[in-house]
Amino acid sequence: MGRKLDLTGLTDNEAEHVLQVVQRDMKLRKTEEERLNELRQELDEEGSRCLLLSRQSCFNQRCCIRCCSPFTFLLNPKRQCHDCHYNVCKACRVYNKRDKTWLCSACQKSR
Repeated sequence: MGRKLDLTGLTDNEAEHVLQVVQRDMKLRKTEEERLNELRQELDEEGSRCLLLSRQSCFNQRCCIRCCSPFTFLLNPKRQCHDCHYNVCKACRVYNKRDKTWLCSACQKSR
């Protein structure tokens, strides 16, 4: 940032309008930064929870690492996330058409 605008060639109304636009931009940037920080914190918490659950013997073979719902052969089959390699249920995954792989909701958010 650090650059200063030369507003000497503008009328008072034009300078006021430029100031309002810059202030609105700064507010939007701050809002977006706060949103991204909340998302990072949410993903960090999700990662910690998954790490704890994955240490339980065979937990992820029987249940979704994201929502803890049990896997069933036909109704709720497990798929492995391409990025984190955890098994996830159909409610917690999306298909990435470009890579032709499954991604869990957390890895899809982080991408």
